[in-house]
Amino acid sequence: MPGARRSLASPVKLDVNRDGALCIHDLAVGLGRLGLHRTELDLLKIVKAGDKDLDGQLDFEEFVHYLQDHEKKLRLVFKSLDKKNDGRIDAQEIVQSLRDLGVKISEQQAEKILKRIRTGHFWGPVTYMDKNGTMTIDWNEWRDYHLLHPVENIPEIILYWKHSTIFDVGENLTVPDEFTVEERQTGMWWRHLVAGGGAGAVSRTCTAPLDRLKVLMQVHASRSNNMCIVGGFTQMIREGGPRSLWRGNGINVLKIAPESAIKFMAYEQIKRFIGTDQEMLRIHERLLAGSLAGAIAQSSIYPMEVLKTRMALRKTGQYSGMLDCAKNILSKEGMAAFYKGYIPNMLGIIPYAGIDLAVYETLKNAWLQRYAVNSADPGVFVLLACGTISSTCGQLASYPLALVRTRMQAQASVEGAPEVTMRGLFKHILKTEGAFGLYRGLAPNFMKVIPAVSISYVVYENLKMTLGVQSR
Repeated sequence: MPGARRSLASPVKLDVNRDGALCIHDLAVGLGRLGLHRTELDLLKIVKAGDKDLDGQLDFEEFVHYLQDHEKKLRLVFKSLDKKNDGRIDAQEIVQSLRDLGVKISEQQAEKILKRIRTGHFWGPVTYMDKNGTMTIDWNEWRDYHLLHPVENIPEIILYWKHSTIFDVGENLTVPDEFTVEERQTGMWWRHLVAGGGAGAVSRTCTAPLDRLKVLMQVHASRSNNMCIVGGFTQMIREGGPRSLWRGNGINVLKIAPESAIKFMAYEQIKRFIGTDQEMLRIHERLLAGSLAGAIAQSSIYPMEVLKTRMALRKTGQYSGMLDCAKNILSKEGMAAFYKGYIPNMLGIIPYAGIDLAVYETLKNAWLQRYAVNSADPGVFVLLACGTISSTCGQLASYPLALVRTRMQAQASVEGAPEVTMRGLFKHILKTEGAFGLYRGLAPNFMKVIPAVSISYVVYENLKMTLGVQSR
C-alpha cells in the first residue's frame, strides 16, 4: 500500500467525475481502484469528519486536512500501544494493552488481529495490516492500513464496549465510563455526557409509569394487599387520571445532570488519588473509584431521591409541585427527613455497580474469546443484550436494599407508619412477609429494563451524531 498512500496524497486521482471535490461515490470508486474497499457507512463518516463547509462532499483542501488530522490521531494511538517504545507493535503489547482495560484475549487471538483484519461486513474483502509477515506492525504499516478507516480498529475494541453512559435503567449507580486523553483534549467527553443525559431523560420519561408502579408496590404491597401490575395501573388512573402515571418523573429527570456531573468530577479526582500510571483504570480500580464517586454523587443529590419517592406516592392535590413538597417535608419533619434511607442506599451501590460491571465484563470477554477473530465490533444486539443482562443482575442483587430505602423514604407519607431503622425494617418484612417481601415491585422493575436500555441506546446514538461525536 505505499503506492496507494502516495496516490492518496493527490486527491485529484480520487476525483472520478473531475468536479474538483470528493463525494462518497468518488471515494468508493477511487479507493476501489487502489484495492481499498470501504463500506458506504465508513465513507460517510470520512466525509462527515472532514466536511467543514457542510456541503456533503470534500474539496481537495478539506480532504488533505482530514488526512493530516487523522494521521495525528493514528500516531497517538500507535504510541499508546507501543509499550516497548521500539517503533513496532507485537502481539504481547496488544494483549497487555487490552488486559489493562479489562479485555482478555489470548496471544494467538492478538496475532490474528495483527495478521488479518476483515474490512466492512463479515463477508467483505480481507486486507492485511502486517504485510511482511513478521507478526509485528511498524508505523508505516499501521498508518497505511488505517489512513482511510474512519476508526482505529484495535483501540476500538474498548470503545465499542463502553456502556454505562448509554444504558439508563433509572438507577444511576453504574461505574462511570473511561475517557481517553484524546477525548478529554478534544472535548468529546462532555458531548458523551450530554448525550447520555439526554438519553437518560427520554428513557426515564418513557418508562416512568412502570417506575411509579414499582414505588407503589414497594411501599403499599403486602400479603393483605396483593397489588398486581394491572390492578396497580388501574388504581393509579382511577385516582389521578392518565397523567398521574408520570408523578415523580420530573424530579427523576432533573437529577440526572447534577448527579452525572458530580460523579464524573469525583471519578476523575479519585483516579488521580489512586495514582495509577495507566491512561485507563483496570477493572478493580474502576470498581473502587466508581463506587466512591457514586457514593459522593448520591450523597450530594440524595434529597432529590427522597423528593422523587414522595412525589411518586402523592395523592391528587396533596402538593402543588416539587417546591411545595420540599417545603412540607422541611416544615413537618425537618432536614433529617431528606436523608431517610441514606444508609441502605449507600450499601446498595457496591453490589449493584460491582455485579453490573463484573457481569458485563464477563459477557464481553466471553464474546471476544469466541467471536472476535476478525472484528471487535459486537453489533447493537450483543451490546444491548449484555447491558440488559448485567443491569438486571445488578438490580436483583441490590433490590432488597432499594426496597428498604424506598420504604424509609416514604415513612411520613404513610399515615401511622412508625419510625423504623434499616435493621428493624428488614426484620419486620422477613417476619410478616418472608423473603418474598423484599422483592415487592420487582416485576415492573424488570419490565422496564429492556425498553429503557433500548430507548436510551437509540437516543444516545442520535444525540452523538447531532453533537458531532463520530459513531463507533
